[in-house]
Amino acid sequence: MAYFGGYPGSYQTMYPQYPQPAQSAQQQNGIIWVQGEAAAKSYLVAPGSTVQLWDSEEKVIYLKSADASGMPSMKVLDYTIRGEAEEKPAAEYATKGEVEALAGQVEKLRSEIAANKKKRIVVKEEEEDE
Repeated sequence: MAYFGGYPGSYQTMYPQYPQPAQSAQQQNGIIWVQGEAAAKSYLVAPGSTVQLWDSEEKVIYLKSADASGMPSMKVLDYTIRGEAEEKPAAEYATKGEVEALAGQVEKLRSEIAANKKKRIVVKEEEEDE
């Protein structure tokens, strides 16, 4: 009979090894979850490595790195999930006919303004003559 740590091998199968409580609360399926930017800043990173920290409160991923001397740096990435993002309204374009109609209205207004200026000039000249 094989002995593991002073116990027979059959005891080993009866009591499977569970992860430490801190690991199961923080890391699931290779994803490390943090609560906010403050938690990401306080997360310890080994020198010369980079970790992805996913925010459980916002749509943010923190890339925290430490150089060879252990000096940390962090990049903040905002992400959106396709389909959930607000879709931008389609741009509205005027037809050629609408643009031509608007151009006609502008020309009409210009001619009216020009006619009013001529009337004012004539009226002013008559007032000066008196």
